[in-house]
Amino acid sequence: PFATVFGCSDSRVAAEIIFDQGLGDVFVVRTAGTVIDPGVLGSLEFGVEVLGTPLIVVLSHTSCGAIRATLEAVATRQLPGGFLRDVVERIAPSYLLAGSTAEPTPGEVGRAHLRHVVSLLAERSRAIRYAVERGDLAIVGAGPIGCCAVAVARAAGARQVFITDIRPYRLALATRMGADRVLDSTRED
Repeated sequence: PFATVFGCSDSRVAAEIIFDQGLGDVFVVRTAGTVIDPGVLGSLEFGVEVLGTPLIVVLSHTSCGAIRATLEAVATRQLPGGFLRDVVERIAPSYLLAGSTAEPTPGEVGRAHLRHVVSLLAERSRAIRYAVERGDLAIVGAGPIGCCAVAVARAAGARQVFITDIRPYRLALATRMGADRVLDSTRED
């Protein structure tokens, strides 16, 4: 695989489709809310150390159910039960980091969470941190904060790049960045 892709299990587009790759061409790790736990770190380290991928792409998306669950927990001051609580607790710091307003929007929390997750990878994993320090690995975030996915996919040799979003200005930006096709996920399957 040319990249390890870490994304949310709630995302409606598979990483292989985004990067126009076949199964096994990218190593994919997905969790609800793109939260980091020991199993995720071990999987990402496997991608870097065993498979030798030189790139970790952290994907985010709009309308994330885990972000919504976190916002609801903050608003009601009640944590959900079961292991969903663990997901919400891992996203909650991003709510605080979004902090530009008293009540950040889901988009603001999502953007803060993407930045937070990217920074946590090298902080929490010695193997990932050393690979970055040696220049063997790059970590990038791609999601609503920009169309980094287009540039990464092109650099990795993708023949075609498809981008989905629900905001017309982001779709226009993706087109300007070189996406072959942009899809409004509220209007097209």
